[in-house]
Amino acid sequence: MNALANLFIYTFAGTIVGLLTLLTKITAALLAGALLEARFVIMSGHLNFAEWPQGTRTVLVIGMGIGLTKESLEQLQVLWQTTVLITLTLIIIGLILELWNSRLLDIYPIISLLGAAPGGTSGMNIVRSEFGVGAVFAAVQTVRLITVLMVLPITIQFFATMRQISS
Repeated sequence: MNALANLFIYTFAGTIVGLLTLLTKITAALLAGALLEARFVIMSGHLNFAEWPQGTRTVLVIGMGIGLTKESLEQLQVLWQTTVLITLTLIIIGLILELWNSRLLDIYPIISLLGAAPGGTSGMNIVRSEFGVGAVFAAVQTVRLITVLMVLPITIQFFATMRQISS
């Protein structure tokens, strides 16, 4: 199938499934729905990964970097120590998980490392494409992200309730 038609199918289907997930009221429903749709299509084997026209990936990467605002940079000046500590901890934990997964579960080390990496899906997909890792990585990232999107709001609500009870 032509690459542009492939990209259109992903975009169209992701939009439809993303809009349908709004009915679930889950956190980041649009993102979760579009991710699930894309991952299921990839894992089905009927379509290849959507390939952006040449040069657009560079524009998308630059666009993701533009998200930094003056306010976020000001907050980073205050929270830089916490940010460094959290980042280093996540990287160390990711490396430990990668070693454990790749040896114990006989998973290819790059898939395991990228699956345990703390980055967001868009950034990890860019890294994934650089290493040529396919559907298995997509499945790992999808499960990780959907789990975080489902568990984190419940956990926050639990701790907020516990805090109210203790007050």
